[in-house]
Amino acid sequence: MSIQIYFILLSSVMALLFAGILAWQIKRQTVVSKKAGHISRIIRDGAMSFLRMEYRILFCFVIVITGLLYYFINPKTAIAFIVGAILSALAGHIGMRIAVLANVRTAEKLNKDFKSGLNIAFNSSSVMAMSVVGLGVLGITILYIIFKDPVIIYGFGFGASSVALFARIGGGIYAKAADVGADLIGKIEYGISEDDLRNPAVIVSNIGDNVGDMAGAGADFFESYVDSIIAAMVIGSIVAIGERGILLPLVLAGTGIIISLISNLFVKTRKAKSDSGHKVLNQGVWAAAILMAISAFVLIRYLSFGINIFYSFLAGLLAGLIISLVTEYFTSNKYSLTQKVAKAAQTGAGTNIISGFALGLFSTVVPVLAVSAIIFLAYQWSQLFGIAIAAIGMLSTLGITLAANSFGPVMDNATGIAKMAGMDEKTIKRAEDLDAVGNTKATVGKGFAISAAALTALVLMVSYGQLVNLPFIDLLNYKVIIGLFLGGLMPFVFSSFALQAVSRAAMAIVKEVRRQFKTIKGIMQGETEPDYKKCIDISAKAALKEMILPSVLCILAPVLVGFLLGPSALAGLLVGSIVSGFLLAVTMANSGGAWDNAKKFIEAGNLEGRGSDTHKAAVVGDTVGDPFKDTAGPSLNILIKLMAIIALIIAPLL
Repeated sequence: MSIQIYFILLSSVMALLFAGILAWQIKRQTVVSKKAGHISRIIRDGAMSFLRMEYRILFCFVIVITGLLYYFINPKTAIAFIVGAILSALAGHIGMRIAVLANVRTAEKLNKDFKSGLNIAFNSSSVMAMSVVGLGVLGITILYIIFKDPVIIYGFGFGASSVALFARIGGGIYAKAADVGADLIGKIEYGISEDDLRNPAVIVSNIGDNVGDMAGAGADFFESYVDSIIAAMVIGSIVAIGERGILLPLVLAGTGIIISLISNLFVKTRKAKSDSGHKVLNQGVWAAAILMAISAFVLIRYLSFGINIFYSFLAGLLAGLIISLVTEYFTSNKYSLTQKVAKAAQTGAGTNIISGFALGLFSTVVPVLAVSAIIFLAYQWSQLFGIAIAAIGMLSTLGITLAANSFGPVMDNATGIAKMAGMDEKTIKRAEDLDAVGNTKATVGKGFAISAAALTALVLMVSYGQLVNLPFIDLLNYKVIIGLFLGGLMPFVFSSFALQAVSRAAMAIVKEVRRQFKTIKGIMQGETEPDYKKCIDISAKAALKEMILPSVLCILAPVLVGFLLGPSALAGLLVGSIVSGFLLAVTMANSGGAWDNAKKFIEAGNLEGRGSDTHKAAVVGDTVGDPFKDTAGPSLNILIKLMAIIALIIAPLL
């Protein structure tokens, strides 16, 4: 093996060792409060129970698809598929398992000081991030060592995409059904807070943060990360001599892991104060970007690639930062755009929803221009390989950007536990400050993930064109036009299924909570504990049932179009889905983020404050935004990538 492969393997192993050390440090922290520990155990048990049920369904799916790949494609692709599915599930499982241990420990550390709580929360999110990048790079590298053919490794991406789809949809339905139900019945009907233990849906909402925003998000980012690397390897094998083009994406990914490890130190060594949460996390992200740019320049020149390859990489890296900053501007209540959405709630829920949706529609401008600029510049510099390297650049520092994104759900749980356990006001204030930071970072992470997904899907589509010898798409061909329309339709139908699923499950949650409030004596007085298990079961069964149809839909669509209408029509399907899916996902994610933060702006004491008619209107907007930003929107990332991966898998048969 070459020194480059040894370096790649070493970097991935270092990431996993680092994650293991952080996980051990978190686990050894003692939980003092019995009430906080009890609440945390309910959340942990519910989350793990749902994941076990979800993985049983996934196991059956993986067995069926493995058999089909083995029989119709080849055994090597089937093996790669199994490895991708296992590692994707493992990455999400590790991240969620540590998150449900860290939530209560974060709350208790905040009782000591701000910095201790921030470190525990960030350590747990770093476990998720390092597991994703470490397992992703390790899996791809080992499969390449065994098979020596990057095309075979598309099976790995297919496995990762399949798990991500189920995890994102199932976790998103679970989380948002409970969240919407808890808000509607608690805040609007009974006027109690979102963290009031008397509301049985509150516990389910906290469980949902873990299964949706930890396990689901981990699988989502794992998929984008590995798909971008694999596609760049395949294109590199075509445009470069020998292994140089194949190994460059892996070397850059391995370097990104090392840089992310170093950047973790920038987050932890700063003396954090209650008003510096954003600065602490941003310091790590910006340090990673600067160090990665310098390292990439040195590596690309050392490996004898031209300066244009570096320019392509840098374009992707910078575009990721720009999209993150713009997403924050559109969705953070520090800025005027989201504050206007909050003010619109003064005249009712209708104007609040209209204002937030208009903001989401307009917020598509910068991400689309940024991705378009990457495509134009990278192609001018290095043609198709340049676009692939730009996608690597955007995701190269995922080890730190995903840690900042995953910080949100950990802090959300920690804040809820602090309130439910009756911790002192100082602890709750510190938790709320960090929760506000985490909420913004989670929203920014969604915007980044959507843009990365669009660029990754584009690279996968280009790879598909290479494999089926399709140098261009004839837009006057009637089959291509049909493919374009069907591709444009897919994200809308898919989103409809996801939103309806949340609506049905939320209705069931609301009915159950109403029943408990009316029939179980002593709940509202705090004398009797609600039946949390009943609400947990409702959300879990709804999520597992409702995730099947949209998942099957996006798997069958490219297969049917490819075999019935041909490879050109399938290319049209991919183009249509990428364009409409990208725009729809950005709209829903940013609208949802704006509605959520507009509500938080009012709850912080602005305008008429908590409990007012303005607040109730904003809560309605937030309930609309919840499935937008946490179920349908993020799931579209996986839809557009999974359809492209399936097209690549069936390409030999076309």
